[in-house]
Amino acid sequence: MVSLAAGGAGGSVAVKKSKVLSLESKVLRLFVAIALPEEVKVALGGVQGELKEVLPLKSTAWTKPENFHLTLRFLGRVELGRVSELERHLRENLAQFGELELICERLGCFPGPRLPRVVWTWVHDPGERLALLHRSVSEAVGGFGEKPGQERFVGHVTIARPKQTTRTEAERLARFIESAGNRRFGGWNCSEVELIQSELSAGGSRYTRLAKFRLSQQPPATRT
Repeated sequence: MVSLAAGGAGGSVAVKKSKVLSLESKVLRLFVAIALPEEVKVALGGVQGELKEVLPLKSTAWTKPENFHLTLRFLGRVELGRVSELERHLRENLAQFGELELICERLGCFPGPRLPRVVWTWVHDPGERLALLHRSVSEAVGGFGEKPGQERFVGHVTIARPKQTTRTEAERLARFIESAGNRRFGGWNCSEVELIQSELSAGGSRYTRLAKFRLSQQPPATRT
């Protein structure tokens, strides 16, 4: 048995140690990301509506506009008992990282136009520091995630995931992406990074912010 402090009259509550250990071993599905401002989400929702005229609706998974985000690092399964330590590592690694001016523009697809599996919009910054932020986050979470980090980071926001497309549909998508080459969906000052829990369900993913990490107003010294 362990004793946990309770409110009122200095009392305590006895809790079985097995129950505490069970709670700590609960697993959460986590990722680290940058949130998008509302006006950028609205703009992306607009182009998503246009894409619904291009891609097959039933065989495409559409990101809900409220869930649009820029993933810096997907961790996968992390034990609840390690989340506080994970937050400390992120806070320490990001404390001196300065704010970024981000731009969201253009469209693209992974792995390519012949076999599109992810339709995305590009996010970048004029100073090319977003890749450094990704590196700092990866260093902080290196001992926590079950999923390995990306060898090559491309800042992007996922708009849709086509599950299957015909040749005609893929060609139509390629033409649409080419026509959107000069479209800009907004820009913003990024001043914080978030740790988010993802819960899968039949109705789609549900995201819950667990913590946010403020970036300093001064940019860090250049790293090599």
